[in-house]
Amino acid sequence: MRLVKILFILLLPFCFSCKKKNKNHPIPSIPIDITIDLTLPSYTALNGVGGWCYVNGGIKGIIVYRMSPDVFVAWERQSPEDPENTCATALTPDEENFLELVDACSGARFSLYDGSPVSGSEWGLRQYQTLWDGSNLLRIYN
Repeated sequence: MRLVKILFILLLPFCFSCKKKNKNHPIPSIPIDITIDLTLPSYTALNGVGGWCYVNGGIKGIIVYRMSPDVFVAWERQSPEDPENTCATALTPDEENFLELVDACSGARFSLYDGSPVSGSEWGLRQYQTLWDGSNLLRIYN
């Protein structure tokens, strides 16, 4: 019984130190299913690793980035710092570092590479799934 009391006393601070975080991402998940043709002029930047482009869809648009020869990532351009969609601008790549997306309204910054917050936000970007056919077509969906 004494051991139980000691364990209780030792574990009690851990119970009060945990914060419960809202598990729901502030940007709603909306259904999308878009296929883009990488041979079209609008998407030629995606033909090389490190290329990115905008795609219509999502809430404020989607930015697609080619991470490697076989891997594409797609992010919602609405900032998690603007869940009510009150800011007129969407996330855009920083002019000095295109691998960071900037929220012009809040100043929050996010990684284009993995969607994680760099500064000014506790949430990362809403991600869409991608599926490349190995040739010309890239599907963006959720």
